[in-house]
Amino acid sequence: MKSTVLTAAAVAFCLSGSLALADPLDASLGEFRDLYRELVEINTTLSSGSCTEAANAMARELRAAGIRAEDLHVIVPPDWLNQGNLVASLPGTDESARPILLLAHLDVVEANPEDWERDPFTLIEEEGTFYGRGTADDKAMAAIFVDILRRMRTSGYQPERTVKLALTCGEETPNNFNGVRYLIEHHRDLIDAEFALNEGGFSLLDDDGNRIFQGVQAGEKTYQDYRLEVRNPGGHSSRPVKDNAIYRLASALTRISGYSFPVEFNDTTKSYFERRAAMTDDEQEAADMLAILRDPPDEDALARISANPSFNSILHTTCVATMLEAGHAPNALPQRAAANVNCRIFPGHSQESIRQKLEEIVADPEVSVAFVDPPETTSPPPPLTPEIMEPIESVTQAMWPGVPVLPSMAAGGTDGRFLTPAGIPTYGVSGLFMQPEKVRAHGLNEGVLVRSLYESRAFLDRLVKVYAGGE
Repeated sequence: MKSTVLTAAAVAFCLSGSLALADPLDASLGEFRDLYRELVEINTTLSSGSCTEAANAMARELRAAGIRAEDLHVIVPPDWLNQGNLVASLPGTDESARPILLLAHLDVVEANPEDWERDPFTLIEEEGTFYGRGTADDKAMAAIFVDILRRMRTSGYQPERTVKLALTCGEETPNNFNGVRYLIEHHRDLIDAEFALNEGGFSLLDDDGNRIFQGVQAGEKTYQDYRLEVRNPGGHSSRPVKDNAIYRLASALTRISGYSFPVEFNDTTKSYFERRAAMTDDEQEAADMLAILRDPPDEDALARISANPSFNSILHTTCVATMLEAGHAPNALPQRAAANVNCRIFPGHSQESIRQKLEEIVADPEVSVAFVDPPETTSPPPPLTPEIMEPIESVTQAMWPGVPVLPSMAAGGTDGRFLTPAGIPTYGVSGLFMQPEKVRAHGLNEGVLVRSLYESRAFLDRLVKVYAGGE
């Protein structure tokens, strides 16, 4: 990674200047809140919203702050007029230093207002929490990054590296359209960077609101849907036969449900369990986390750790049935039965190898196993180099002394899965501490703690300035 090497002294120098920004950050808190509100209250769902409207709104904010017109690009794909993306940049003073990219997505998961306790497209603050669709995923980081860029510009801050911003659409529905993939294919020069900062670095609060760890995501499992299908001549339901498409499919799914892919580790997940073991007060859990790292893993410890869905999700490839369709009439034998099996594939395995494994598990030639969508390009997790980790560690300790930094691998998926294979290593880090059961991203009544949002803003402000250099 070609960059200005950030020694401990250099990081400390950058932090000393950033820490002095506490008062200006507080003074501009109202402006940030207005920006955040504006973004949350623009509906950006696939069904009825518009990322293009949000991209234009954020472009206006940056233009008003003095970002040059030639450094602002609202990119709307011809076939997806509501799926607009914003790319902006603040040029650096060192032409030999490669840019950094700040990445966030504008689109949000569908939200039916009738199901919510509050209007999902109105920012509402209640008892220390901001409620609304996208308040956490991912308009928090989108608003923070826009805020950072505009304050850099209005304060006269001159970064050494060029700082780029990409606010994209389609992260939540990539099988329809994905803005990052589109930008890589059509506007690579606008987003090219040495590395990118993104969502995905989960940071945990305990039930009492105490910070447990700051998460840094490096790499993620590969997302792939498979269609299992059985076809049959069918017939009249009054004359049943043993060869029933629904029964064949059900048997295939039962075999898949009973199979567990082998446990495996990479550098990121090894580090995660080693460090997590040192954080827990549960002696049995700590011992189990270390025991599963043995070769071979301790089976009893593995059974206990695997019972936690969050831990189990990063131990191996997982495949689970998520959708069913079968039959054409209530009084007819089914002519077709199909299921969607969603797999999250551990890095290092191809989508085709998992397809073949599913065929082996099903063990029925009458059940076809096919890709729902063409496989994406994959790559190994990006390296957690000192140039990446030392600034995160330093800013974390400056703000929250004693809070450890924990590398992790995402079991879900972010737009990093497109950028990292394209040669732009992407890391998830936010400083946004949360209690998962209270955030409810993708679910009803999504919300984020007000305190956590404002702290994330201060953290990312300082971190970006360390990476960017300048003054």
